[in-house]
Amino acid sequence: MRLVFMGTPSFVVPVLEGLCTADDVQVVGVYTPPDRPRGRGRSPEMQPVKARALEMGLDVYQPDSLRSQEIQAELASLKADVFVVAAYGKLLPPPVLETPSQGCLNLHPSLLPKHRGPSPVATAIEQGDMETGVTLMLLDQGMDTGPLIAHRGYHLSSQETADELTGTLFKLGGELLLESLLPWVNGQLEARPQDEALATVTRKLERSDGLADWNVEAAVLERRARAFTPWPGLFTQWEGSVIKLLEVAVAPSPDGDDAVRGQVVALPGGDTPMGVVATDGVLALKTIQLEGKRAQSAAEFLRGHTEFIGSQI
Repeated sequence: MRLVFMGTPSFVVPVLEGLCTADDVQVVGVYTPPDRPRGRGRSPEMQPVKARALEMGLDVYQPDSLRSQEIQAELASLKADVFVVAAYGKLLPPPVLETPSQGCLNLHPSLLPKHRGPSPVATAIEQGDMETGVTLMLLDQGMDTGPLIAHRGYHLSSQETADELTGTLFKLGGELLLESLLPWVNGQLEARPQDEALATVTRKLERSDGLADWNVEAAVLERRARAFTPWPGLFTQWEGSVIKLLEVAVAPSPDGDDAVRGQVVALPGGDTPMGVVATDGVLALKTIQLEGKRAQSAAEFLRGHTEFIGSQI
């Protein structure tokens, strides 16, 4: 079987590696976005998928878009039986979808039709889902609307961050893909339409999503801290500087009625000596990072900023 792989971040490198070790699979091309300038020097930096593909001696293609006839002809010349897409970041136009004889397969890190769109992992954590998973689907022209081929569920422990969970789900997805690929090509699996009545759609995260809102429940803020890791993170402001809330927990509301939402209060216990009053509880601060400084435990931060207790943030 001749196969083209399309992907970008480090999370999907294991998927590519698994395909390269599979029997009866020949990866004839890897598509990934062009190198982008990064860092202070703005030097071009290759994507993780490209770096690993080159290490394995695979042919790499980096078009800005798949819409030109020239690029589409190049794809067709590879004579692939199937395209596998995993976090590629680009929609495939109709001529590309129609190129491989066995279709374009996509790994999506949710149990479709729930959490379509760009932020399925963060949304599952933020909403407090008890279960998520990964879906193998046949791509169509919509956003994660194509027929479903296979899925695998994953029970959430309420401790996962988005980056940890994304890696876990794509690892499961790689296993699911290897189990399903040959049966799909051989006609032993059938794609079934999604139930539109159950569909939900996620949105792209923005920097502003990470600003802590002390008018919501502390448990919601704790989920957001994990859902928005590594980006945009959960953060607040104090004396004109941003404070990243890197590791947090939920604590009971303080005794008495004096504390107001957004006020920093002292908490009993060594690892969480302080927290911020929210609705229905306190967001206990374990690890924080003041703008321009290194990350610190809350106890270490307090030793240098005793005035933080009692402040309004």
